[in-house]
Amino acid sequence: MSTIAATTIAVPQPKTGASTRDWIAVLAGMIGAFMAILNIQITNASLLDIEGGIGTGVDNGAWISTSYLIGEIVVIPLTAYFSSVFSFRRYILVNSVLFPLFSIGCAFAHDLGTMIVLRGLQGFAGGVLIPMAFTMVLTKLPKHQQPLGLAAFALSVTFAPAIGPTIGGYLTENYGWQTIFFINAIPSAIMAVAVALTLDKQPMRLGLLREGDWAGIISMAIGLSALQTVLEEGNKEDWFSSPFIVKLSILAFVFLVAFIWIELTVEKPLVKLRLLKQRNFGIGVAVNVLVGVALFGTVYILPQYLGQVQRYNAEQIGNVLAWTGLPQLLLIPLVPMMMKRFDARYIGFLGISIFAISCFMNITLSADTAGDQFWIPNIIRAIGQALVLTPITAITTAGIAPSDAAAASGLTNMLRNLGGAVGTATLGTVLTKREQFHSNIIGQSVTLGRDEVRTRLDQLTGYFLQHGVSDHAVAAQKAVVALGQVVKRQALILGFADTFAVIGVVLAIAAVALLLTQKPRAGGGAGAH
Repeated sequence: MSTIAATTIAVPQPKTGASTRDWIAVLAGMIGAFMAILNIQITNASLLDIEGGIGTGVDNGAWISTSYLIGEIVVIPLTAYFSSVFSFRRYILVNSVLFPLFSIGCAFAHDLGTMIVLRGLQGFAGGVLIPMAFTMVLTKLPKHQQPLGLAAFALSVTFAPAIGPTIGGYLTENYGWQTIFFINAIPSAIMAVAVALTLDKQPMRLGLLREGDWAGIISMAIGLSALQTVLEEGNKEDWFSSPFIVKLSILAFVFLVAFIWIELTVEKPLVKLRLLKQRNFGIGVAVNVLVGVALFGTVYILPQYLGQVQRYNAEQIGNVLAWTGLPQLLLIPLVPMMMKRFDARYIGFLGISIFAISCFMNITLSADTAGDQFWIPNIIRAIGQALVLTPITAITTAGIAPSDAAAASGLTNMLRNLGGAVGTATLGTVLTKREQFHSNIIGQSVTLGRDEVRTRLDQLTGYFLQHGVSDHAVAAQKAVVALGQVVKRQALILGFADTFAVIGVVLAIAAVALLLTQKPRAGGGAGAH
């Protein structure tokens, strides 16, 4: 934001508060955002159960989460345009009804194809609710109350992913996996009623359909869908050794480059990429992307570790992750008060740094590191996350005019979710490669030329002979296999430790980048001209 703009915006405004009606509308929007973000992660701890229920293989089950994320990422930047065409009230109301209907449909899916289609449609409806909640904060609340609204939004964005696997795991273990798709019904109904009663009716402007940036819409939808598919399937297919991944990558590159070119040249772009030229918005969005990598990455990596290494079930995984979410309920509401007394940049820097420290605390993983050992790192992570999103959002939206609020919201939320998708795929690859690296290193030292290896094999052979194996050669073979499993498990543990280190480094970069922004004026939030 330029000095001139800052001077223009800084004219004192009378501090009239938002009406009760506006606050109800904003909080109803937060319910929608919370449920939409919750549903990205709610299936993570329950994928094995869902895969068994619909009769698909383990390799394909990840599409249950991916199809939802593709729907969300594609629709988020479309939201500003379609809410102008169909009216803000009508568009959010329709999608708040479609979201639980598609969700309930998932509970009745009996094959992978049907599940993928319904989850994609659910993501397409849910993705609308995220930027619209954000937009309501910037348009319904006066500047001095926007930090409160941003704190509520931050609670949705950080608490929902953390608590998602906990809720999903508990429901799956106690009531069956279908129940995780029914929980959206009541909150969505409350949201729909509140939105219907509090938002003003506006006429549709169907004429805008003729003026739509359809080339941008089509190129973006194809490019993002192809990119998300590459990210999901890449590690499994060994990336560019697969012709399928190569072709999809070329498709994603061509269409996304075309999309960027279109958005920078057309008169009425779908996504206002020019907003990224504003210093705080550009840097803030970059920080949001890096934080998205960490937010989604930690919720992906920790359940993987607990499931693969410690053999936890869905409910046990959820119980460990709960301590990342619950403290945020207490801490996030305090952040707006902190922002009145301290520079938002320093609060955000502190939060990201604490988040990074919690990740670095997990780089000393061992076979004995289980649920109890994650308690302190998870509490520290919760403290860090609570201090992150509200100040970052206030910094990012400083200087954004109300007329650009919807466009800024769509761009910010799309790129944060895309950062999460890219981060999850990258971390999955890091985990695989580092496990292979450590397996080779450990394997080189586990040879029959070492006395301790021969001793350990003799002990294992004796164990199997004492437990039902009568043939010495068979017992010796089982001993070799068992020792190989120990090596594999240790390599996997070290791979997870390295992955946490990568997340910590990403957050450290985000923390430093945040300090490059300009100080937002008191109150934060979207500027008004």
